[in-house]
Parts: sequence; structure tokens; C-alpha cells
Amino acid sequence: MDIDAFSRSREDRWRRLEDLSRRRSLTGQEADELTRLYQATSGDLSALRSAAPEPGLVTRLSITLANARVWLTGAHEVSTRGVRQYLTLGLAAAFYRVRWWGVAVLIAVVAGGALSAWWTVTHPEALALVGDAETRAAIANGEFANYYYEYDSSSFAASVWTNNGLIALQCIALGVTGVYPLILLYNTVIQLGVAAAIMAEAGLLDIFFQLIIPHGLLELSAVFVAAGAGLRLFWTMLVPGSRPRGRALAEEGRIAVSVGIGLVGVLFLSGLIEGFITGSDLLWPVKIAIGALAFVAFWIYVFVVGRYAVAAQVTGDTDGDFATDQAALAG
Repeated sequence: MDIDAFSRSREDRWRRLEDLSRRRSLTGQEADELTRLYQATSGDLSALRSAAPEPGLVTRLSITLANARVWLTGAHEVSTRGVRQYLTLGLAAAFYRVRWWGVAVLIAVVAGGALSAWWTVTHPEALALVGDAETRAAIANGEFANYYYEYDSSSFAASVWTNNGLIALQCIALGVTGVYPLILLYNTVIQLGVAAAIMAEAGLLDIFFQLIIPHGLLELSAVFVAAGAGLRLFWTMLVPGSRPRGRALAEEGRIAVSVGIGLVGVLFLSGLIEGFITGSDLLWPVKIAIGALAFVAFWIYVFVVGRYAVAAQVTGDTDGDFATDQAALAG
């Protein structure tokens, strides 16, 4: 497409649309004209994006169409509808798009953690790297459990939430490197394995699971989904598919950011569970049931609600007011 020739042939109607969009009032004839120009310019923008996405011109037409839309649809009413739609559909669709990456990471880390625990507990030289027998016994019989009891519940929950939220956002922000998520996952495998090995050596593996499961099921699910979203972004950079690499990265990057924002909320809930449930006086079966319920609810939201959202043609990308106008082109 010859951008200069295309622009010259349509400049008059673009300027006319800009002029009409800036007016305080329109006659009936002018309103009809604005509608026709809006439809025609939407087609021009769609043609540009598909054939020759020149950034400056695309931005100009997008702004022009956004201004014209105010006349056609009225000013945007401030309400909670957009937030509700994001939480019920947009976020679910974004989670659904990265679901298998999150599941793959979850399986890999659980399997790796189990292997790490087995290796550590069956190899004395590996246990010795943690500390001598007295140090390991102190960790198993006091320090491991005290971590969940020694702090005020509110400050502990806030601290855990802040730390985990930062980790999740770093997974997404640095995921395109392909390195940070792998480092995080490796550290998680080692930490889980060593902790389980120390508790198993002391015959306290049941206590390990009692302390980890209530909050850990949801917390680790969220972190694994964040790592999966980051790795998916890295994979998109390597294998963009049929989309241009820049466009693919932009689309998947926006979805990853949406996932990150949603996971901050999920981690807030896991922080509340860790701060107020794990170290509480509730019976262990009740604590574990609460953690399992939160875990199941999260993955139902990802797979069931997410599938419904995608079937309803919600992409998890820029929907609603932030979508770019497009029009079908003949021929």
C-alpha cells in the first residue's frame, strides 16, 4: 500500500471528521454526515492496520475515531460495570489463555520438589550442606513452625502479600528474558525439597504439609501461573506464529499484564489465609479444607469461567472502551 497516496485520497474526509468531532453541537444533517465519516474512517484504519501499520497515522485515526465516538454514543458513564466485566470475563479469559503454561509449571515444580526432597533426605552429604544435625533439628522442631506463629497476623499477611505479589509481577515483567522465571522456579524446587527433607528426617513430614497446604495451594498456583505467563511471553518472542513479532509481543504482553494484576488479588487472598488461618487455633482439617477450597475455586475460575469468557469472544486483551475500532473491508 502507498501510504502517501492513501492518505492524500482520504485526507479531506479525515479532516472533516475531526472538525465535526470538535463541535459543541451538530445539526441533524451534520450528525448523519459524522456517522458516515466515522464508518468510512473505521474502514480506513482497519485497512492501514492490516496492510501498512504506519504508527503515526494509526494513532491519529484512532484518536479521531475516539473523539467521534463520544458524539455517537455519548460521554462514558462512570460506573463499576467495567470493573465487574474485567473480574468476571476479561481476567478469566486472560488466565485461560495461559492456563496450560501455569499447569505445566505447577507439575514441573511439584515433581522437582519431590525429587529434591528425596535426594536430600537419602544423601547425608546433601543434608550436611543445610547444616549439622543439631541445626537441622532446631529448624524442624521449632523454627519452621515458628515462622507462621511469631508475627502479628495483619502485618504477617501484608508482608507475605507484598513479597509474593512482587515475585509474580517480576515473573511477568522479566519473563520475556526467559531467565528470571526459571531461576525462581529452580529456587522454589530447592527450597521446598530441602524444607520437606529436614522435616522428614525429624519425622515431622505431616507438620510440613499441615503448614504448607492451607495457603500454599493457592499461593504457589498464583506464582506458577505468573511464571507460566512470563515463559509464554518469552516463547512468543521466539515463535510468534502467523502474527508479526511486534504485534504478537504487544498482544501477549497486555494479556500478561492483565494476568499479573489479577494475581495480585489472588495473592492477597492467599496472604490472608497464611496470616490468619495457617497460624490460627483452628483444627488442621479445617485449615486444609479452607486452603483446598480456595485452590479449587481458583482453578475453576481459570478453566470454567475462562472457557466461558473465551466462548463469549472475550480475548483477555484490550476489550471494551480500549478496543480499536475495526470495520469489515470488501474485496
